[in-house]
This record gives sequence, C-alpha cells and structure tokens, in this order.
Amino acid sequence: MNASWIDATLEWVATHPILAGAVIFAIAFCDAVIVLGTIVPALPLLFAIGVLIGLGQISGPYAVASAALGALAGDALSYWVGHRWGHQLRNYWPFRRYPQLLDRGETMFRRNAFKSILVARYVGAIRPFVPAVAGMMKMPLRRYFVASGVAAVTWALLFLGPGWLLGQAYDAVAAVAGRLFLVLGLLVLALGLVWAIVLYGYRWSAGHMDALLARGLDWSRRHPVLGRYSIAVFDPQRRESVPLAMLAVMLLALGWGWFALLMVVVGHGEPLRLDLAVHDLMLALRNPLTDYPMTALASLGDWQVLVPATALGLGYLVWRRRWMAAAHWLAALAFGLALTKLLGTTVHVVRPPAASSGFGFPSVAVTMATISFGFFAVLIARELPGRSRVWPYLLSGVVVTLIGFARLYLGAHWLSDVIGGMLFGIFWLLVLGIAYRRRFNRAFWMKPLAWLFYGGFVAAALWYAPRDLERKLAKFEPPPPVLMDLTASAWWQDEWRLLPSRRNEFDDDQRWPLDLQVAGPLAPLQRQLEAAGWRVQTQAGWQQALQLLDYKAQAEQVPVLPATLDTQVESLLMLRSGPRPGELYALRLWPAPARLQPGNVPLWLGSAQSLRYERHVNLIGLWRPLRGADPALNAVTDALRALPTRRDMHRPSEVPVLLVRSEGEAPASDAN
Repeated sequence: MNASWIDATLEWVATHPILAGAVIFAIAFCDAVIVLGTIVPALPLLFAIGVLIGLGQISGPYAVASAALGALAGDALSYWVGHRWGHQLRNYWPFRRYPQLLDRGETMFRRNAFKSILVARYVGAIRPFVPAVAGMMKMPLRRYFVASGVAAVTWALLFLGPGWLLGQAYDAVAAVAGRLFLVLGLLVLALGLVWAIVLYGYRWSAGHMDALLARGLDWSRRHPVLGRYSIAVFDPQRRESVPLAMLAVMLLALGWGWFALLMVVVGHGEPLRLDLAVHDLMLALRNPLTDYPMTALASLGDWQVLVPATALGLGYLVWRRRWMAAAHWLAALAFGLALTKLLGTTVHVVRPPAASSGFGFPSVAVTMATISFGFFAVLIARELPGRSRVWPYLLSGVVVTLIGFARLYLGAHWLSDVIGGMLFGIFWLLVLGIAYRRRFNRAFWMKPLAWLFYGGFVAAALWYAPRDLERKLAKFEPPPPVLMDLTASAWWQDEWRLLPSRRNEFDDDQRWPLDLQVAGPLAPLQRQLEAAGWRVQTQAGWQQALQLLDYKAQAEQVPVLPATLDTQVESLLMLRSGPRPGELYALRLWPAPARLQPGNVPLWLGSAQSLRYERHVNLIGLWRPLRGADPALNAVTDALRALPTRRDMHRPSEVPVLLVRSEGEAPASDAN
C-alpha cells in the first residue's frame, strides 16, 4: 500500500486540529463499515493521531469523542445492512465466495450476543461483520446500541491511548534524548515487521507446504538435469549427501554471481542508494546512551556467544545418538562459514566508513545467527504442539533482528550486507530443513535440548555482551570529520561565521544555538569556570540515566543527559546552579570541524543553556532546556572575563556568539 496518502492525511490533521475531528470520525466510521473495514488501516492511523495528541497538536477528549462517534455510526450502518438484507447477504459478493467472513462473527454472536459486540470491536478480522450479524439475528436495537456505545468509547481510548502516551513521552524527552527515543522506535518497528513476516509466513507455509513439496517433486521428475539433484530434497526415498553438496556449490556460485551482477548493474561498484540512505540515517542517530546497548546487542552475533550455545546443543544430540540431526546442523554451520568466506574474499565493495577490515558482505554475524537459531528451530518446532510450533522461529527472528539492527546502527554493515546474510541463511535452511524433515521423523524429548541451547545462549550473552564495551565500541567509531583550516586572525575577525550556529537535528527543540566558540585547550577555560562556581559533570551512562526513573531522587541527584554534535560526544560538560531552585546553567563543548593555523590549534563549539528539572507523568524526571532568551550565555561571559573574549551576532541565524581564546592574546582592538 502506498503510504504517501497516509503521510498527507497525518500532516493535514496536525495543521487543522479542529477539522481533524472530521477525519478521525471518517477513519473510525470506515473501519466499522461492513467489508470496507477490512481494507482501512485504522490502527496505524489512529496510533499516529494519538502521537499528535501527546505532542499537543490535537485535543485528546475531542479526538476520543470523534473516534467513538465514528465507530458508533459505522457499526450502526453495518447493523442496518444486516437488518435490512438479513440472511440474503450470503448471496452477495464477497460473502458468496468467502462465507467464513460472516460465519466467524455468527459463531461468536450465538455464544453470547452482548459480549460478542464488545469483543468484536477489538478484533480486526471480525470487527466490521459482527454488527451486521447482530442485525441479521434481529438483536433489539436498544440492547445493541448499549453494547456498541460502550465498545466504541473503550475502543477509541484503547487505539488512541498508546500513541497518546508515546507522544507525551517523546515530548518529555525529545529535547535531551530524542535520538535515543527514535532509535528505540525504529528497533521496535523492525522487530514488529520481522515478527509479522515470520508469523504470517509460517501460517501460510503450514497451509501450503504439502502442495509445494508435491510440486517440487513433480518438477524434479520432469527435469532430468537439475531434477536429479533437487529430487533428493523432496523425495524421502533418495540419498541426499552428494546432491545436497551439489546444491551447496550451486548456491555459492549463484550467490556470488547474483551479488556481483547486482553491484555492477545497479550499484556500478558503489554502495546502493538505499544502503547509503540507511547508513546516513543511522549515523545521524548516533548518541552515547544508545551506543553502549547497541554494542552489546551487536556482540550477540560473535563466536564467543554463538559457539557455546551451539556446542551445548550439538553435544546433547551426539550424547543422545541423534547423529543425523547433529550432522545436518554442522552442515548448515559449515556452509554458512564457507559462504561468508567466499563472498568476503571474492566480492570487493566499498565498506561503510566505520567498518573495520573484519566486516563485509554478507554479514558473518547475521548469517551465522540465522543458521544457528534457524536450524535449531527446525529441530525442535516439530516436537511442539500445534500453534506453539511458530515460537522457535519467532525467537530466531527476534535474535537475528537485534543483531542486524545493532550492526546497522553502529555502521558495521550496509543494509544489503544484513539482508544478504539473512536471505542466504534462510535459503540454505530451507534446503537442509526440507531434506531433514522429509527423512527423519523419529520424535525426541526437546525440552533438555531447548534448555541447553537457549540457556547456553543467554548465559554466554550475559557473560560476553557487557564485557569490554569501550574496546568493542572503538571498532565502530564514526570516522572523524575533515577539518577546515582557518588562520587565527581571520577566525577571530570574521571566519568564525563559517562554522554552524545551531545543532543539526530533526526536531526544532533540539536545534540548540551554538553560541560559544573556543580556540585553544579547554583546561584554562575549565579553571576559570570552576573559580566562578561551575563544576564538571562526567558523561552520564546508563547507570546514571536510570536515576531519571527514581521518583525519590532529588533534582540535584539526577544527571544532565549527554548530547552529541554530528555524532561527536561532548568533550566538556559544566554545570552551575541557576537563579531559582530546580534550575541549572549548563555549558556543553564539542570538537569543531575546524582548526586554527599556525600550530593546529584546536577549536571548540559550545552551547550555553538554562535547564529546568521537570517530572512527567510522575515517571520520568529530567533536566530540560528552557525556551526563549537564555541568560546562561551571560553567566559564561561573566565567568570568562579574565580570558580574551568577543561577542558578535551570527547572521542570518541571529544567534549571539561568544568567541574565546583560552590562551594567548586577542588583537588589542577587539579584546574585551
């Protein structure tokens, strides 16, 4: 579905908050109308509208009332359709071809009419049809409207509520932790997408697998050249070792040829546009609070985590004399290593700037995690009851997604590296999984094996992932910016305007003015500020950041969260008590993308801020920058009077900027 009209709708809603009630009414109404409700994406639309409520763009009670009235009106129309045509509805399309659309609602309605109206409002598959069934069954109108009214109001609150809370939470933390919030949102979105793909893909394949295998066997018999190898996968009466080895060689050749052709024809030997777009997005979202957990997640694909878990599982299979299961699992792992080694040495592409020499196409960590967890899911899923069989595959998808997303965030791989690793791993799992499942049907007790493998993975992850995070993160450090050379005199006079005057952020609230430029080492400046009552705060990590959730913590115990400038963390963060209780002055300094000549004198960009301590929803307490005129720059100016300083206006941004030389002397005519 093209999402452009959804984006346009949401933009219009934010621009016209009063008329937005009509749009919210229409969304809820269409979602409730019989048949039409099956194609209207009400959930994402109402979730997004809830976010706008949380951000203060739309009145919450007004939106809830509009959604509830729309749902009630749509249900009423569906009830009237069912009451007017009755059981003759089954003679019309689409019910003539898909009678189950009404059958499911009728089955629920016959069990408990009143309760079915309430429950159906929250279940998308039957929501548009149960009101029509109520009309078909001649449910009394008064009784129907009581149930429908209660269901509509609670449904509106439930569907708008998550986005509402998310919008409030984002509005609370955006000014200081917006990037962290966006990264977590993207991760949840990726997990949800993979969860849906695995769940619905499994359900579809479970219903069509027998027919697909029969067609594969028939194709193999009709094609004597390629079929002589593929028939071993589909025919349980054939030996598989040699043909599967041939399939492995063919897959290696096809994989190398496919990617080489893709890079030559589409990418012309350069990264794909999508790769560059995703890499630039992730680079823009880098921040200290997210770097460390993402580094830990990325290490879940390292051999120090995967090998112990796999060794425990293989050891148990060997101990239980499940030779073929162990052999198939080993074959899957060996092929994964061979694939990544071959493609890594023969396909040469430009690597991401932050990637070390150990990273390439496809992602080794993603490929091996896909194979390790995927084939283990093949082993144990058959031993689980009916609907529970999808859970090992879902868990595999979650682990692989966490590893792949973390490595994308850290810039270790292109998106094509991660997707390529997943696809190659899944294809080989299909080959080996089909061959194994078609031949070896003897059941075994899977609980000890599951405990060993998953328990070994969790234990190894808890032991290895948090260790040496600084060293691991160093492998993913973004490349330093190219420095611009300025002469000291030219910078002092006019060329300081070549440097940015605001942070480059997505949200206007985070585009803080860069109202301080410092030339020289920071130690003299720090001494002057400390003499004026300022203090240094070390960079807050996750342990300190968790104090934001401590409702007993006093304002002075809650740290000021770190911030970045073009992926660079603060080199110095200094604080001073503000004019009123619960207020602070803060000074943040980052390396500037320039240096002064002669002497390669370092240059720094800074932001002076007034912060106020606020608690939101009685859950999160944090220091937020105040809007409007900021007296913090005056406090910094007063503290640095012993150093050469000069104030000027950055045009056209109209940001007042304080220039400071931390050592040496400024030209006599310009020094304050």
